[in-house]
Amino acid sequence: MRLVRFQKNGGVFYGVLEGEDVRTIEGDVFDEFIPDGKIFRRDDVKLLAPVSPRDIIAIGLNYKKHAEESGLNFPDKPLIFLKATSSVIGPEENIILPEAAPGEVDYEAELTVVIGKRAKNVEIDEVDNYILGYTCGNDVSARDCQFRIDQQWARGKSFDTFCPLGPWIETELANPEQCRISSRLNGKIMQDSNTSDLIFGVRELVSYCSKNFTLLPGTIIMTGTPEGVGFPRKPPVFLKQGDIIEVEIDGIGVLKNRVV
Repeated sequence: MRLVRFQKNGGVFYGVLEGEDVRTIEGDVFDEFIPDGKIFRRDDVKLLAPVSPRDIIAIGLNYKKHAEESGLNFPDKPLIFLKATSSVIGPEENIILPEAAPGEVDYEAELTVVIGKRAKNVEIDEVDNYILGYTCGNDVSARDCQFRIDQQWARGKSFDTFCPLGPWIETELANPEQCRISSRLNGKIMQDSNTSDLIFGVRELVSYCSKNFTLLPGTIIMTGTPEGVGFPRKPPVFLKQGDIIEVEIDGIGVLKNRVV
């Protein structure tokens, strides 16, 4: 099932994507719901970020080859950081280069987990009961802030528009740890990997995070990015005005955003 969050006639709704139609739901997407029969054409609604997160938990250095390209050792435990919820945008919305740090803005394709119900101290074999589904994410990052100016990650990861999500939540992803994940910059493949390269798998991450924080319904966990990001390239590749950056994950879809 593909769950969408969309805007129509000034209102914001959740719905189920059925081909090219969106059917609204009755109930709570984080509890019990049923499609209620109101149908809109997909082209007649504006798709929003598929969730308005309660919290954004992100994981650094969680693909083996990305750690290697960064010249860093594999972490012994998941490396957790947070992004501001105000950084969220949806599919086809613009990533804005921040005035304070426009020159070294990077892309990061990420499989993103959407938590469906309150989770605390969840064991690995219980995790599936707490996941609503999965979406594509882009952990946009101002590398100059992250590595040199601030020497920590909060600001560089949290500028407005630095967390594109979408285009929907896939609730029935067959195996989240065996998915091709890629990014394209102006049509050119930059990242092309598989979630099988994760250091810490999805279930391990959700369990670990739940033992450190209470995961509220609507919390998202961004599981890390594979190799191919811009900053380690020679020469580095950073986002610039007019670029189109796309994140694609097999079994989910394509998240597309323009840079302005």
